[in-house]
Amino acid sequence: MKKIMLVVVAIAIVAYGAYEALMYYDNNFMYGRMRQTPAVRPYEKPLLVMDSALVPFGGGEQDYRVARPDNLKSPLQNRDPQTLALGKKVYFTYCAQCHGINYDGYGTVGQSFAPPPANLKNRQVQTKSEGALFQEISYGIPGGRQPALATTIDVMDRWRVVAYVKSLGQ
Repeated sequence: MKKIMLVVVAIAIVAYGAYEALMYYDNNFMYGRMRQTPAVRPYEKPLLVMDSALVPFGGGEQDYRVARPDNLKSPLQNRDPQTLALGKKVYFTYCAQCHGINYDGYGTVGQSFAPPPANLKNRQVQTKSEGALFQEISYGIPGGRQPALATTIDVMDRWRVVAYVKSLGQ
């Protein structure tokens, strides 16, 4: 019985020593354990508080969602080289994986779909209005595989992609 008690006390002392060593390490060294990294401390900054008298009543994403596609017009100069360059950059960041580098629907992801994603140079896509393309990019295509990208891509960048896609048919 004495031997068992001695072993239990020895284990307790070793465990306590290990715990103290770990706490010393966590509290005194620059690179502590994961609990000290900013990545696991979300929401530490206080949330912004809206003024009590300020309630938005119009504008924003909802206006684009409910508008008729033919009534939506791009706020950008669609033939501006800078707009097209930025649109191309956004396209290759978010769209090329499905629609491909040749815009034919055979990107690295799109080639596995049957049928493949739309060929962006074909007449069916090029004859759509700017607003229709914007809404399809933003909110997806009902019954289709086009994902809704409104929460992923900024509004102006979506308009740049529309300008770039429209420039492919010229």
